[in-house]
Amino acid sequence: MGFESGDYVKFEIKDDKTGVAEWMWLRVDSADESRRVVHGWLDSQLAIFATTVKLGQRLAISYDNIREHRKSNEF
Repeated sequence: MGFESGDYVKFEIKDDKTGVAEWMWLRVDSADESRRVVHGWLDSQLAIFATTVKLGQRLAISYDNIREHRKSNEF
């Protein structure tokens, strides 16, 4: 997919019990093409999941949850 350090990806986090979802940005550190996972830091201030996930937290996101990809010079 061509994810590089410094890129940004937008992904969705969803509570399966309530159906509530929130979109957020992750600043990419690295990508594992074979496992289809992007690693990076949360770059969004959250509203719904603020008690679960924090700004700056390191996360691993499946390619399946990524909805948008921007190069660092496009953000």
